Amino acid sequence: MRYLSWLFGLLLFLLALGFAIKNSDLVTLNYYLGYQWQAPLVLMLLVFLCAGVAIGVAATLGFVFRQRREILLLKRELRLKNQALDEKRHASVADE
Repeated sequence: MRYLSWLFGLLLFLLALGFAIKNSDLVTLNYYLGYQWQAPLVLMLLVFLCAGVAIGVAATLGFVFRQRREILLLKRELRLKNQALDEKRHASVADE
């Protein structure tokens, strides 16, 4: 399985490298107030891909932290209920 993963990664890298070689033309990104940025197409795509990934990760961090906090609270509640159940079991055994 590990070799298959490495092979897939190598194939993906080669495809990305071929894409980069074939798309090295300069493109111009026009901003407001007449500001322009010229860069190779591949660099422009990479920058915006990374920005999109960063925005996506930032958007999900709140949800992930909220879930972690809820999981910790539920584990604590489960531990307390298990302790109470154990105490009741020990009390009922002691009464008999």
